[in-house]
Amino acid sequence: MVIQYVRIRWLSLFLCAGIALLVLAEFLPTRVAIVGQVDTVKKIVALTFDDGPDPVTTQALLEVLAKKQVKATFFLLGSQVEAYPELAANITRQGHEVGSHNYSHVFLNRVSLAEFLEQVGRAEAAISKVAPKPVLFRPPGGGYNDKLVEELQKRGYTTVLWSVDPRDWEGKTAEATTRFVLKQTKPGSIILLHEGSCARATPEAVSRIIEQLAGQGYSFVTVSELLNLKKQIE
Repeated sequence: MVIQYVRIRWLSLFLCAGIALLVLAEFLPTRVAIVGQVDTVKKIVALTFDDGPDPVTTQALLEVLAKKQVKATFFLLGSQVEAYPELAANITRQGHEVGSHNYSHVFLNRVSLAEFLEQVGRAEAAISKVAPKPVLFRPPGGGYNDKLVEELQKRGYTTVLWSVDPRDWEGKTAEATTRFVLKQTKPGSIILLHEGSCARATPEAVSRIIEQLAGQGYSFVTVSELLNLKKQIE
């Protein structure tokens, strides 16, 4: 009789604990996901470009992408958008996707929450004047923490990282960048490339990358299109 009572008491405790956890889960923030790639067998990848717009590199990239009939995602700095608003607007006119790369290139996990929010807001305001309000955000240098990602999510952003990084910003040749990307790319990859004076060879690399990956049966989509595939898989 005593044993049966103890069993019932423990069962009741477990049930109460389970119910309490379920209730608590409703009020706790969900751990947010950070997208770096999409697991798929489909040969699709997303080309992404950071730090623009830049009057030299961005224009050259747009010409390459138009010639190859490929759409990409540009993560723009708000300060650069203010400097080159017409070039930023031209990115969306040509059918490419625009995301936010913050206002300035500061590592957001090293600043206060107030400064972080101010930077994000300034970038959003600048970009929204020349393009649709961004819903994708890439933190400069990949610097983030869970709190920042949660704040971005509250503001309607998905945080996007990458899975292929040839470090073209180091001034690498088009050949070196192409070789690295071809070696590392797989279905669902998000490829990180750059605009600016540190990446003058990137447009030529992109031309080669598109040609050679297309020859392997790959097609190119925007990050949002890649994320839509992720939702379908889930």
